[in-house]
Amino acid sequence: MTIPACTAKRLLSAVVALLLCLPTFGQSAEPKIFRDSPPEPAAMQLTSVAAGFFRPIYATHAGDGTGRLFVLEQSGKIWILQDGARKTVPFLDVSALISRIALTQRYSEQGLLGLAFHPDYASNGVFFINYTDHGGSSVVARYQVMPQQPYLADPSSGQIIFRLNQPYANHNGGHIDFGPDGYLYIALGDGGSANDPLGAGQNRQMLLGTILRLDVDNAFPYAIPPDNPFVNDAAALDAIWAYGLRNVWRFSFDRATGDMYLADVGQNQWEELNFQPADSRGGENYGWNVYEANTIFAGGSAPNHVLPFFAYSHSLGCSVTGGYVYRGSAIAGLQAAYLFGDYCTGRIWASWRDSSLTWQTIELMKTNMAISSFGEDEAGEVYVIDYAGTVYRFEPRG
Repeated sequence: MTIPACTAKRLLSAVVALLLCLPTFGQSAEPKIFRDSPPEPAAMQLTSVAAGFFRPIYATHAGDGTGRLFVLEQSGKIWILQDGARKTVPFLDVSALISRIALTQRYSEQGLLGLAFHPDYASNGVFFINYTDHGGSSVVARYQVMPQQPYLADPSSGQIIFRLNQPYANHNGGHIDFGPDGYLYIALGDGGSANDPLGAGQNRQMLLGTILRLDVDNAFPYAIPPDNPFVNDAAALDAIWAYGLRNVWRFSFDRATGDMYLADVGQNQWEELNFQPADSRGGENYGWNVYEANTIFAGGSAPNHVLPFFAYSHSLGCSVTGGYVYRGSAIAGLQAAYLFGDYCTGRIWASWRDSSLTWQTIELMKTNMAISSFGEDEAGEVYVIDYAGTVYRFEPRG
């Protein structure tokens, strides 16, 4: 049997990624999937690594072996941190393209919201951003780094690969990331306002309220992966990977296992965390707006509803921010724990599966931050982004 070149490339990339990350977290054979003891909050702290940003909203790495961290500002700039120092010129500035409200001091869910580097960025210099434009539409665009200038992107290289009109100014989603399969995943909110007035959550004929999965390598602007769950299903759009979501604010893939974690912001009472195993074939229905987390919201039918692995009430927070499974080496006691927080209260939790694969969750710490995002570097260390302007890193106490 002959394996198609694109499939072989994705398989090789996934294997290489797994092999590269194993030494990082001290696993010689199999990644740590479960743990039977909770992380010890007293063993860790958050240390400031950079400050002075204007509404920082995400941090990630390029996977190119440089150890650089890329920090997004909602107002349109991407900055590079290397060896604890910020470059004096932004890597990319798209402030002229984004919705005007994101440039002001007013609260907004629009602006520059996502960044994802191509799995082959080290050789092809390609990356993607997600932003809301002047008209409030969600846009995903492809960019290229400048030749021979690894600290600068080419602002003229932008090519829009995806655009979707947003009926309201909130619930734009905005997170993008490449999965272990090499496909680009895009989070889209339910369209906004409140209570899902469009009924988008359970409508598979709409892209709102979904996670999309696109092949950005084998066609322009993109192709639909042939194994997407609703391909050839007349009742659903081919690009949809999962649905029934209100407004996912950050999802991530466990770099060791390929499992997907999705933090979905709630409506009136509950914030929820969802899990998709690496062997999923997609098509999950996470329930909105029939359900809000585990609770009936609008009622009706939600076929194949997948329950969250954890939900917390608005007595503890009001807007969940998704994070990462810790796979770094600095804090051994955090291995295999998924870290996430709440924007409103600054609480940070850790969730994990025990040896019976039952989910456990504890509160790690209560901060004074407005947690706009988490971030992960090449080594698997995890960062917390304070919307007030500072980037922190989890480090061992003392």
